Amino acid sequence: MRLRLPSSLSAAITRRSNHRPIAPLPWPLIIGRQHRRFHTMDTHVLPLDSSDGSVLIRGGVSQRNVCGVSFTLEDSKGSLLHALRIFGESLMGGAHLTQGEGGRDNSLIACLSDKHNVNLTRIENRPSPLNTHEQMFYVHFEGQWDDGTVQSVVRELENSPEFIKGHVHRLRSSEVPWFPRRLADIDQFSKSTLDAGTDLDSDHPGFSDPEYRKRREQIVEQAAQYRSGQAIPRIDYSESEVGTWACVYDKLKTLFPDMACNEFNDALRELEAASIYSSSAIPQLQDVSDYLQRRTGFTLRPVTGLLSGRDFLNALAFRVFFSTQYIRHHSQPLYTPEPDVCHELMGHAPMLLNKDFADFSQIIGLASLGATDEDIRRLATCYWFSVEFGVLYQDGGIKAYGAGLLSSFGELQHATSPTNTKVEIRAWDPWVACRQEYPITTYQPIYFAATSLAEAKEKMLSFCESIKKPFCIRYDSEARCVVTDTAITPKPVSIKF
Repeated sequence: MRLRLPSSLSAAITRRSNHRPIAPLPWPLIIGRQHRRFHTMDTHVLPLDSSDGSVLIRGGVSQRNVCGVSFTLEDSKGSLLHALRIFGESLMGGAHLTQGEGGRDNSLIACLSDKHNVNLTRIENRPSPLNTHEQMFYVHFEGQWDDGTVQSVVRELENSPEFIKGHVHRLRSSEVPWFPRRLADIDQFSKSTLDAGTDLDSDHPGFSDPEYRKRREQIVEQAAQYRSGQAIPRIDYSESEVGTWACVYDKLKTLFPDMACNEFNDALRELEAASIYSSSAIPQLQDVSDYLQRRTGFTLRPVTGLLSGRDFLNALAFRVFFSTQYIRHHSQPLYTPEPDVCHELMGHAPMLLNKDFADFSQIIGLASLGATDEDIRRLATCYWFSVEFGVLYQDGGIKAYGAGLLSSFGELQHATSPTNTKVEIRAWDPWVACRQEYPITTYQPIYFAATSLAEAKEKMLSFCESIKKPFCIRYDSEARCVVTDTAITPKPVSIKF
């Protein structure tokens, strides 16, 4: 793969095979003195049903929708309460609204009828632009327009001229880029990957090794068959592969005590104490995933190749981290031109044992759901400067928590050296980091440092809350699904790598 330095964050890498420019992924490939980002072909998801009813998600999975109406009320005490009574008793799980009329209970739930029992998801109001004595209300609730209950609610609102002024209007659903609603939807991502397990460039150390290529094909084939809920395929790694792992493991472990953050070192010791990590065997993804899930709810998932930035970030919303299972070529154990099992398990997995870091990763993922291409780019850049290359001010020095550093013995020293004048350390600020350009063929000249993982998380949360979307989203950790508070229509997205 021929690389060129980007003139901007949207710079593309061109493959010699087809010379098609394609957009970058959010995660780098870093071990030794070279690192690259990967890209693949343009493709499209399956056509989506854009009706206001059920939403067709890639493979035909439907999701219950949300309805919305708008109406105008006289700006007087109790007018909204009268309107909301029509919806029923199950409003917002016990929401309270001050009615403002003396002698009456200010609990909205206490005085609602049991007539329709419709769950409200969102209520907004704005002053009427034409009448200073009126307020416009936008109410969203669970259901579909052809439901008898929903139709009854709308009819009763329309037949309440004593407090509703004018007509009741049905709100249109907002069109946003498709995103997964439940864990099983992530299975569709496997259809949109580059088969990096077998498609090696001529400068790859294993390009001319037929046995190595065949081995990767076997591992990739097993990953291709994986579906949510199944056991992750266990790989019987060869003696040569274990030797490569041991070389990387032992080399990096000499640097971690002084250069990795305390949270990483604590996690690595914990994984070793649990007999999951050692230099004598390559950890199995299922064992690591099970341990992570018990601790922070994160799981690992095997992947055949390279995902788009949107798909990769979307998976984080469900606390799912895509991981390769093949390992770099034995001839150059301290270098890889792509993410391999060493990068995933030595760089990423231990940090996911930390609650603040796990929350940080999911926050970025949730923000990516339904986001515009530009916001995906901004989030991916924040991911680059944190999850991949983030550092902390800790114990009087700079300590690494980003996987791109933790899995690269060369750049780990480069980033944390107190005497390296070629490095600029800036305070972690997502609003600044999202606009920062960066090289992809040399060590980073700029790193962003937080005072703690908790601070990094809080600033990232604030940044993500500033991203404008026509809906809010809630993650159900038990069902492992997401729910929106307004009606949305998914539109096909161009999967760019």
